[in-house]
Amino acid sequence: MLQPWFETAPRLVDVAMGRTPADLVIRNGRWVNVYSGEIVPNTDIAVSAGRFAYVGPDAGHAIGEATEVVDAAGRYLVPGLCDGHMHVESGLVTVTEFARAVIPHGTTTMFIDPHEIANVLGLAGVKLMNDEAQSLPINILVQVPSCVPSAPGLERAGAELSAEDVRQALGWPNIVGLGEMMNFPGVAGNDAKMMAEISATQAARLTVGGHYASPDLGRAFHAYAAGGPADDHEGTTVDDAIARVRQGMRAMLRLGSAWYDVAAQVKAITERGLDPRNFILCTDDSHSGTLVNDGHMNRVVRHAIAQGLKPVTAIQMATLNTAQHFGLERELGSIAPGRRADLIVTSDLTELPVEMVFARGKLLAEGGRLAADIPAYDYPDSAKNTVKLGKKLTATDFDIAAPGASEVNVRVIGVVENQAPTKALQRKLPVKDGLVQMDRANDVCQIALVERHRATGEVVNAFVSGFGYTGDCAMASTVAHDSHHMIVVGTNKADMAQAANRLQEVGGGIVMISGGREVALVELPVAGLMSDERAEAVAGKAGRLVEAMRECGCRLNNAYMQHSLLALVVIPELRISDMGLIDVTKFAKTEVIVNAPE
Repeated sequence: MLQPWFETAPRLVDVAMGRTPADLVIRNGRWVNVYSGEIVPNTDIAVSAGRFAYVGPDAGHAIGEATEVVDAAGRYLVPGLCDGHMHVESGLVTVTEFARAVIPHGTTTMFIDPHEIANVLGLAGVKLMNDEAQSLPINILVQVPSCVPSAPGLERAGAELSAEDVRQALGWPNIVGLGEMMNFPGVAGNDAKMMAEISATQAARLTVGGHYASPDLGRAFHAYAAGGPADDHEGTTVDDAIARVRQGMRAMLRLGSAWYDVAAQVKAITERGLDPRNFILCTDDSHSGTLVNDGHMNRVVRHAIAQGLKPVTAIQMATLNTAQHFGLERELGSIAPGRRADLIVTSDLTELPVEMVFARGKLLAEGGRLAADIPAYDYPDSAKNTVKLGKKLTATDFDIAAPGASEVNVRVIGVVENQAPTKALQRKLPVKDGLVQMDRANDVCQIALVERHRATGEVVNAFVSGFGYTGDCAMASTVAHDSHHMIVVGTNKADMAQAANRLQEVGGGIVMISGGREVALVELPVAGLMSDERAEAVAGKAGRLVEAMRECGCRLNNAYMQHSLLALVVIPELRISDMGLIDVTKFAKTEVIVNAPE
């Protein structure tokens, strides 16, 4: 356990003065100083008790017989990278396996919002992840989920968190604030529960996370800012970023597996000249394939630099800015005396190859590989076997009736590539034997939400466009933000039923069925959200899932991520929930069939 700075300060002083030898000295580096914005050559770093004791031109005085000495050989010394907003569950792995996957990429701090598991297991699930986070050698700090369910009255989750639950959890160790306040209409409308949660967080002097997903920057946006959320990651345009910063919020620019929102918003800095201090980089959602194959926060920083940011500015937005936002500047986000000794060694600030990773003064990764032993974490049986359909589904459970009509106009959820928002489309579909038919030729297939928490056997059916499926197929997933029922998308009702039933058998996950044959399966036994396997194994299975989707005609980038958000009833425009089809622009239920038959 890392001791507080005030307890180790006497030792740090002695190391800096040369009276006590350091545990670790890194010599001959180029110090990326995120406070001054400089790159300081010929810098040595001395570490003791997991904290920086000395950062200066020569740490020879701090070297003793037992001191480990590392030669940086002129390479850059960069603070460990921080992810300002993310959900571990989106990686399809546990907190431990997520950490194992991202440490070699230079991530040493993550601010996580476990509202996915909260929607399945409630406060007990949040505690499981918080306990696991504290067992790890990097900084994984937890925000208490604010909206479980995310939109009361529009969905029913597997659990609920009350304002009192939130207040209780805010007192736990390792908690740094309130998770993203997704119920933005509730804040603008002075909802008592939402305001009580914000009030409790502010009274505890912790940070209130934001989530304002509406394009409306009028009165409702201003009211939301007045309510207390301190940041927002839902912006997609340069004007979104500017509006948030002007209101005293931090604009969090995300690059996840499927959300590409940095390029447009970073123009607020590169073209409009805004002060970069109030901008933060984050991922929000990254699946295991991205983590294993492409990277994590190093990927985001590289991307931001490619959009025109100076390298040091991009690094500040993934280190110091994040730490300051959460009130942890004296602990994280910089290479400076007293801070936790988290840093990466790299030979190139633009491409950012991560050659060595230290956290709390220990070498955790080198050459892109984990160098530390981080054992697996076992989840209890109470966190498993959470998929309860109540019956075996058949093709008829996916029927959409329109008796007496030959064709109907229907509302269709339109998927937008690389963005979380959807479009509210309308299409004309034929009716045969009283049932509305899909239109595969025009990319209209069926979507269903299957209730999986209370074994009701209920199925809500609608239509979706954008996946491009051409053959008989269906994909089902128990990762279905945020209430995490089961989403099934398919072109064939028999395949849809088979996919849903298969996930009940394995206790949750993602499965692709094509013509009655199982072609890909990712088992997720922990809450139906996470695997207990290594990230590399999950990435391999997820890779096969992507291949299977492509074989069935889907060409979307990271289409699985789009699939998993189709029930997220807090992001416009059209979504599906266990209560029906939801018009998120109005926060109201709407009908699938626009024109009833005459």
